[in-house]
Amino acid sequence: MKALKLRHPFGLEHIELVDLPDPGLPQSDEIRVRIHASSMNYHDLAVISGMVPPADGRIPLSDGAGVVEAVGANVTEFKVGDHVVSTFFPTWLDGEAIIGDFSTTPGDGVDGYAAEYVIRPATAFTHAPENYSHAEAATLTTAGLTAWRALVENGQLKAGDTVLILGTGGVSIFALQFAKAMGAVAIVTSSSDDKLKKAQALGANHVINYKTHPDWAAEVLKVTNGRGADHTIEVGGPATLGQSIQATRVGGHIALIGILTGIQGEIPTLALLAKQQRLQGLVVGSRKHQSNMIKALNNLPFKPVIEHRFAMTELKQACELQLQAGHFGKIAIEF
Repeated sequence: MKALKLRHPFGLEHIELVDLPDPGLPQSDEIRVRIHASSMNYHDLAVISGMVPPADGRIPLSDGAGVVEAVGANVTEFKVGDHVVSTFFPTWLDGEAIIGDFSTTPGDGVDGYAAEYVIRPATAFTHAPENYSHAEAATLTTAGLTAWRALVENGQLKAGDTVLILGTGGVSIFALQFAKAMGAVAIVTSSSDDKLKKAQALGANHVINYKTHPDWAAEVLKVTNGRGADHTIEVGGPATLGQSIQATRVGGHIALIGILTGIQGEIPTLALLAKQQRLQGLVVGSRKHQSNMIKALNNLPFKPVIEHRFAMTELKQACELQLQAGHFGKIAIEF
């Protein structure tokens, strides 16, 4: 079978296409899946480029969607022919977070889904949403579930809430779609007027170009009549967190998701304390969170936004596009 491997010293020039033996048949609690699609995430880019160096020979990509080809004797949740999508933390099934690193994450601590076939424990997958293509389903493992957990599982989003969404990448566009589908008001920031127009087409109530308005928190306060957002999807990190605190209401919720501006920095603790906000870091979610999301998606009126599609052999080009932030929504990898 065809697969991709990452080779030391890593980087986009060190992605190797290889032929591997067929993985065979699953054991009693496993399933065999023909992988048809994955999608790009910033975390994948960090691993592939060597920013977060993996083991030599690691198969990349955390997201995987495909068709069940065989099931082990003890597997009852899936049958041959089912469409499935992988989970980001295969051993975190339910309850509070139990993983504090990426040692179990496909494409990082263990082999990922840049392969034609995999055999994994059945609990490493959930059913895909009804009527989703494999590429659409593959966007859910990381980006979709991160947005869902931030707004619904952690944020308890309700109709009428105001959601501030930084950026227009995969997580951000899912957050916009979930917010609008659930009756919330959405504010989106970007440095691109073209991307902001696309966000408006998806229902964004207010858009702010943060290059035109570098004090974008003040703009958020203007459009919320001084109150601020109920929920903020914070994907920037240290360089944007201060303004996110300003832009979020007293007692509001900030979901700290991204590190696009760095991995550490100062926190304006007095402002955070004074506004009595809940600042919560999160990394994707559990299998139960994913199952909850997929039940909802079967009844929500939207599909994932996929602006670019690449073949598995074009992973380098997909990474370059992700690195340049040249996408709106998700980048799909199809096998």
